[in-house]
Amino acid sequence: MDLKELVAFQTIVQEKTFSRAAEKLNYAQSTITNQIQRLEKELGIQLFKRGWDVQLTPAGQIFAAEVDHLIRHWNDTAELARSLQQEQIGTLRIGGIESAIHRIMPNAMRQLQQDRPRMTCEITTSSTDRLVEELWSDRLDFAICGCPADASAFYFDPLYEEKTILVADHNHPLCQSGSASFNDVLGYPLIAGGPTCLYHLQFSRYLSRYQTSPSLMHSVTPISLIPPMVKHTSAIGVVLESTPLLSGIQQIDVELELSFIPVGILQLRQAHYSKQSPANLLQEIIKEHIKG
Repeated sequence: MDLKELVAFQTIVQEKTFSRAAEKLNYAQSTITNQIQRLEKELGIQLFKRGWDVQLTPAGQIFAAEVDHLIRHWNDTAELARSLQQEQIGTLRIGGIESAIHRIMPNAMRQLQQDRPRMTCEITTSSTDRLVEELWSDRLDFAICGCPADASAFYFDPLYEEKTILVADHNHPLCQSGSASFNDVLGYPLIAGGPTCLYHLQFSRYLSRYQTSPSLMHSVTPISLIPPMVKHTSAIGVVLESTPLLSGIQQIDVELELSFIPVGILQLRQAHYSKQSPANLLQEIIKEHIKG
């Protein structure tokens, strides 16, 4: 059974004769007769009573009542297949560290919806280590995160750099003093991101340069919780520069000899997306947003 046979049957029912149906479809009458014969053979039923007038059999009447639905379903399925082939619909699975998702994805998603209105997205926020695991398990198409320690199996396309800063309540003594040394900072409790945080290893190594340890070292994940936790306390927060700060929380003027941390698009090397694919389109939108 194919669509032409269904349309031939539908047209005969509408036009009441084989000849008018053939004329409407621009077929020879023998062609349309052959199509109906094939359709009857495939269905295993007789659709029309034999004779000059077009009369449906009881089985043909039942089939006629459903043929419009069948043709509509056929066309819808074909359109769906074409859309899938053209990568116009589907689901994108995107991961990212918290700061990158907040900074990039709202505007990027709005642009994607304009260009691919039938695409849906699943967005996961996690640490770089966890996102690497998700990529390995094929649960993400790509991630916006730091570069993993072992990046041999990945392609990392840098987007921007993150800077580690220290923040505290605006009434904190180190905020009032104008400038401070890192030794001054170590006299207060620190609140920093956990072991999976983007800057954790780098900051831990930095602490090892000093004989004095922080009076207390709290670990918090996600780091967006750190600014509210230092508010109205003597604690000092260790965050990324892109972390939103609450009113009354400010950066401490202290020099940290820490390198900038690259954040970029991470995907498995074996992943390949065509230029017109939604994944590639979204990556280009993200890059344009960062440049802008």
